[in-house]
Amino acid sequence: MNANLASELINSYHTPAIRHLAWLCQAPQLMRSPITFEPAQHLPSNYSDILNAWDQDIEAAPSLLSEPPQRRLGFYFERLYQVFLEDVLGWPILLKNRQIQSSGRTIGELDFVVHNKKDDRIEHHEIAIKFYLGVSECAASTLWYGPNARDRLDMKTTSLLEQQSRRTQLPETIALLAESHITGPLTPRIFMPGYLFYPDDQPAVTPDYVPAGHLRGRWTYAHDARAIDTSQWVVLNKPHWIGNWFQSEPPETEHTQEALKRVENKSVPQLFAVLRENRQTGNWLETDRVFVVPETWP
Repeated sequence: MNANLASELINSYHTPAIRHLAWLCQAPQLMRSPITFEPAQHLPSNYSDILNAWDQDIEAAPSLLSEPPQRRLGFYFERLYQVFLEDVLGWPILLKNRQIQSSGRTIGELDFVVHNKKDDRIEHHEIAIKFYLGVSECAASTLWYGPNARDRLDMKTTSLLEQQSRRTQLPETIALLAESHITGPLTPRIFMPGYLFYPDDQPAVTPDYVPAGHLRGRWTYAHDARAIDTSQWVVLNKPHWIGNWFQSEPPETEHTQEALKRVENKSVPQLFAVLRENRQTGNWLETDRVFVVPETWP
């Protein structure tokens, strides 16, 4: 699946936060497991009408959608997920971002404890939005690094499955839940959408636990980007890593070239969207994504 996920519906919303929420509702995951949570399977039949009404009158939308996005993408994503649970699904959130303490120190945190009203059960949801770039160690082995190379897909997947999703089994967590009159066992759920970016110059092996329909992009080193036609590229800054980008004006080549120079000079990876003009509407729509990284990465 390319970057243009459900673009016709998503791009019909004018408010960025609504577009981001619409993307969250449909985005495929980066991991397959019996405990993964698929938002699209729980959406009410009129969910697009709900989002459209909010888009037409943002004052009628949940207030969280009108607040400025947090600097950290993960915090903003949690805010969107809260709106999805409470205001799209109508599921009460019982606990959110609750720290687990043991002997005066923090040993973990629960992202969401929620009442799944569809199945009438209490669930523990751990969520993340991730972007990983494949680096092939050899023909049969690829490691998937985040833009911050200390983050890796295999390590995050292991953490979610073997640690984060099991935290409600800890004695300290059981006591914490009891304080809020929540008794177990809780059903664990994991939601981790995002993108895998494939290298331009070498084959990459996709982990077998990643669904075939995951969202994809490309990545390249800054010196190789000099030989690429970037005339239809635009810089994507957070929080617009979420969802599809579109704009009414043509891309500005000067801004793209300045961003490419920053990658080389400051050694910081940068995400770009590749746009194409829709001749019917005159808008420029995202058709692909490219991460450009410095020579020192990863």
